[in-house]
Amino acid sequence: MPGQLVYIMGPSGSGKDSLLQQVAQRADTRLHLMKRCITRSAESEGEDAFSLSPAEFDAMEARGEFAMSWRANGLAYGIPATLDALLGQGHTVLVNGSRAYCEQAVQRYPSLLVVLVQVQPQLLMQRLLLRGRESPEEIAQRLSRNTTLDTAFTQRLREQGTRFVILDNSSDLQSAATALLNTIESVTSLEQP
Repeated sequence: MPGQLVYIMGPSGSGKDSLLQQVAQRADTRLHLMKRCITRSAESEGEDAFSLSPAEFDAMEARGEFAMSWRANGLAYGIPATLDALLGQGHTVLVNGSRAYCEQAVQRYPSLLVVLVQVQPQLLMQRLLLRGRESPEEIAQRLSRNTTLDTAFTQRLREQGTRFVILDNSSDLQSAATALLNTIESVTSLEQP
């Protein structure tokens, strides 16, 4: 496909949603942020997403209305099939993905660019504590799992030859957004004929 898929992932609290919104606001019209379908209430905090019931999600999935879909943390996530049309039209498309689904995404879109958003552990702990969804002990366990998962995950990506970058979102959002836009521009300009 003539377009470029940018698959953004990272732990809860890393600021992916804010980063994606910032990049989408600053980018030109050839860059498109896909809105995910998620089985949670529309009132839930977080990203701007299409909220579906589990039955609605399953029906859409059965009809082939998702380019990608996965389950994580008790929820179902789907990327609408319009993704393929946008890529076919030459757009650069940003997707808020999942580490658990990344290998399947690489198989389906071998030329995608994986961006792993990370945050310094102490800052990530502060952000998660502010959310108030988990106890300090649960957060400490989550952070330990994240470190183990990310180390193994990046090793597999290297072994598979997948294009990926690690983006630090510990500082201000503007700097991280600029770094992401520069990364996307460097990848897409390398692929221009």
